[in-house]
Amino acid sequence: MPGDPPVTLAPPPEPLWLFDGVCNFCSGSVQTVLAIDRKGIVWFTPIQSDYGRQLALAHGLDPDDPASFLLIDGGRALEKSAAVLALLRRLGAPWSWLAVIGVLPETWRDAVYDWIAANRYRLMGKKATCMVPTPAQRARFVLEPPAA
Repeated sequence: MPGDPPVTLAPPPEPLWLFDGVCNFCSGSVQTVLAIDRKGIVWFTPIQSDYGRQLALAHGLDPDDPASFLLIDGGRALEKSAAVLALLRRLGAPWSWLAVIGVLPETWRDAVYDWIAANRYRLMGKKATCMVPTPAQRARFVLEPPAA
């Protein structure tokens, strides 16, 4: 809340994907990465969780109206196309090959990202509640701050 002292959080496991858990497009993207990432490299937290809200606020993202997902990687909070590129690189071949889009100017990449983000509910819909990971997926979700 405005005027509240800033919250200091212990570093999360990395890379950590902070996503909109009620967005069908976002949840579908998480499900895709869960299927692709068989090594279990990527961690996830929905922005609607208490921890997700804390992370969003700590990185200047409105948890009630997120304009981007965040990928916390290498101690940095990446947004928009930079986050997409970092995620693709982390997934390894052949998915990392898609990071070739990084040759496009960031303003172009972010313009496409912003359009998709602004229209994601209209394009793919929205759920009333966050996605619920399966028992097998649950170990990859971080819902509380790590112990300091």
